Amino acid sequence: MSNYQIMIAKVGFGGGCHWCTEGIFVSLRGVEKVEQGWIAAPAPDDTFSEAVIVHFDPEQISVKDLITIHLETHASSSNHPMRAKYRSAIYAFEIMDFQYFQELLRAHNQKQEQPLITRVLHFESFRASEEKYQDYFRKNPEKPFCQTYISPKLQQIKRQHPSLLK
Repeated sequence: MSNYQIMIAKVGFGGGCHWCTEGIFVSLRGVEKVEQGWIAAPAPDDTFSEAVIVHFDPEQISVKDLITIHLETHASSSNHPMRAKYRSAIYAFEIMDFQYFQELLRAHNQKQEQPLITRVLHFESFRASEEKYQDYFRKNPEKPFCQTYISPKLQQIKRQHPSLLK
């Protein structure tokens, strides 16, 4: 793997419900902001799919750790029927980031029992979700949706990567 030094402070992730994805990433140290909504990439992936943009401090958390968390907290090897709505992707904002993310994804794929379907795509555009859905987990941690889908993923991170949590 190259010694490419990540210089960005944002990356996009899609794979599951954006409420879940946001709830996970806002809980990580070094994450300063998470924008929740839909991301489109260049054609043929130009339809909007639920996703988040994670703004982070690379001095506190690496993009490698963020990608690991992303791959471990959604069905990154499952090509289920909802993939159009929940595209499994890592969105790069810069060409150098795109190449580096592909290297990281290849390294993860070699460790997997099932091949990853997650792809690295170029970020094209973003559409924010409605304000009432923003920061859903922190506003509604006791709601059944949060207890069923988000809390178990946070418990998994606590067991596997406790040093990454705030």
